[in-house]
Amino acid sequence: MKQIIQDLKSGKTILENVPVPKVNQGTVLIKTKRTLVSLGTERMLVEFGKANLIQKAKQQPDKVKMVLDKVKTDGLKPTMDAVFNKLNQPLPLGYCNVGVVVEVGKDVHEFNVGDRVVSNGNHAEFVNIPKNLVAKIPDNVSNEEATFTVIGSIGLQGIRLLNPTFGETIVVVGLGLIGLVTAELLKANGCNVIGFDYDEEKVRMANEKGVTAVNPSHGTDQVKFVEAYTNLVGADGVIITASNKSNEIISQSAKMCRKRGRVVLVGVIGLDISRADFYEKEISFQVSCSYGPGRYDEEYEEKGNDYPIGFVRWTEKRNFQAVLNAISKKNLNVRPLITERIPLSDFQKIYENMGSIKSIASIIEYDDTKEPKRTIQVVHKSFQNKKGVIGIIGAGNFTSSTILPNLKKLGAEIKYIASSGGLSSTIMAKRHAIANSTSDYREIVQDEEVDLIFITTKHNMHAPMVIEALQNNKSVFVEKPLALNRDELKKIEEVYQENYGNLSVGFNRRFAPLARKMKHLLGNQNIPINIIATMNAGFIPPETWVHDMEVGGGRIIGEACHFIDLCSYLTGSIVEGVCMSALGKNPKENTDNASILLKYEDGSNAVINYFANGSKGYSKERVEVYSQERTLVLENWRKLKTYGFGTKNFSSKQDKGHYNQFRKLLAKHKSGEGSIIPFEVIVNTTNASFAAIESLKDGSWKILG
Repeated sequence: MKQIIQDLKSGKTILENVPVPKVNQGTVLIKTKRTLVSLGTERMLVEFGKANLIQKAKQQPDKVKMVLDKVKTDGLKPTMDAVFNKLNQPLPLGYCNVGVVVEVGKDVHEFNVGDRVVSNGNHAEFVNIPKNLVAKIPDNVSNEEATFTVIGSIGLQGIRLLNPTFGETIVVVGLGLIGLVTAELLKANGCNVIGFDYDEEKVRMANEKGVTAVNPSHGTDQVKFVEAYTNLVGADGVIITASNKSNEIISQSAKMCRKRGRVVLVGVIGLDISRADFYEKEISFQVSCSYGPGRYDEEYEEKGNDYPIGFVRWTEKRNFQAVLNAISKKNLNVRPLITERIPLSDFQKIYENMGSIKSIASIIEYDDTKEPKRTIQVVHKSFQNKKGVIGIIGAGNFTSSTILPNLKKLGAEIKYIASSGGLSSTIMAKRHAIANSTSDYREIVQDEEVDLIFITTKHNMHAPMVIEALQNNKSVFVEKPLALNRDELKKIEEVYQENYGNLSVGFNRRFAPLARKMKHLLGNQNIPINIIATMNAGFIPPETWVHDMEVGGGRIIGEACHFIDLCSYLTGSIVEGVCMSALGKNPKENTDNASILLKYEDGSNAVINYFANGSKGYSKERVEVYSQERTLVLENWRKLKTYGFGTKNFSSKQDKGHYNQFRKLLAKHKSGEGSIIPFEVIVNTTNASFAAIESLKDGSWKILG
């Protein structure tokens, strides 16, 4: 299928050929009929893409600080690699999509194949959208009219936050697409509406809709105009839908208001707010978040858990429905806003000159397409009779930044890369000359030519995919963690014993050059050692999927397992006891800041400090080893200091062992020698991470069987 994307590195807007997304639990697959181009939002994205590195940096000063902090701890090259990797990730454009349902996922009961629906899907021939971001279109609303639903919901949410009452005077600053729709919805709500814009055509259209619209470029003082219109009372409220970096807009908006007036920001403006403008009148100010309650809430959007209507009357989906109802009842007339209709193949007519385009609403038209095709060939290659043919499931940041560059250095044979949406896998396939891109991972699992599968998906998919791959006699490399609970781990153990594939987990730290040097210096004397390993992991917002125990497993199971394996490697033993304590008065809920004590069979002790409350300027990872009046201190995989060993210190570029890990993996796989980490060690490490969480809950030591 075809999809419009923005290349952030080259600045080009591209019509890319990608696999059709695969329908998932709680989603619907939609064949697109029409999409609406949001000129304001999409112009910002396109202009950002076209900007050079310095211009991009100026637009995102907070990101520049993060880059500088990373340079201090990780070094210049790893930092620049990370920056360019981010820029290499394309941005899908569009969020106003109308089409027909062609597939329905599990647990979706309100939609059927053939339903006409609206969603926040991209400019693509097919989109796969969670059910709470999809709404049915009334029979008397055309596809073109329905494309205004999402835009209308953005304006409607701003209105709901302003909470206007019948007869109030409301000012709309900026009469672009969202502004015009907002003004008309305010009129339907019984408000007196004043609108300001510097575009004469937009002012004309607003006046035709009954709005008192003015072009300030003709010499009109906006504040005085509002004062005169309201008999010196001032506006009851202001909704800002403009896009402008000036701070003057927010200042004028406050001055237009009556005492205790309200200002709601829907657009993007300068926000250097003067206290005096808001203080004397006690003006309230609020920023509106997209389409309404539920936006960016994974429980609502991704998991499909609706808010009870008795407590949250207007969610984003119910806002969609309200706008569609307004169009159906003729309270909102969007047809006059359509200024052009462009076939998808001619998309550049819209995107080439977005900065100068005067269109209000551009509609993209889609032809009837063939049946969904979930695998596309990117590069023609033959894999017949080859050993070590790889299929990669997961095309996220780790795959892009770490796995693919290292596999490329090793000359690996990659037949597939899969992503659920099909876009990221296609971009990576093109960049790394991978033969096929797919949105259906089972295509990889069932291909007889593929004998080694890499799994780098979200954590909750690791165990099921490992099991499926092993059952198909594939060897597997899975990023940590291997499993999220003991039931999953037990099933993996059973399947592993019954099938022929080998299993490796991405515990890469043990393969780092400086870790190998530490192991060499310690020797193989089977003498107990003490280890203190600190992960200055950094704060991750609580709503991030990693914290979800059902999806990410939390940061101990999902990330600290790295250092459990490293400690096991350095001791040469396995964990027999685990105890964990966490920070705060409610430590059972704080696995972000915890200390894990490990007791090994050989008598060694290890303490793993996993902290999220440290400075980003400090080393992210530090390992100290104490043995026989000798000490080793490893700093962030760049420096190794030795005390009492009679040797010099060691330093290198940051190397966490990924290249060595993959090199050994491919070599052992091709030779048939087995896994790079013994299976029983992998199981022990995974069980130790589970035991840490269990210990935290009841405050006791956990002994591993």
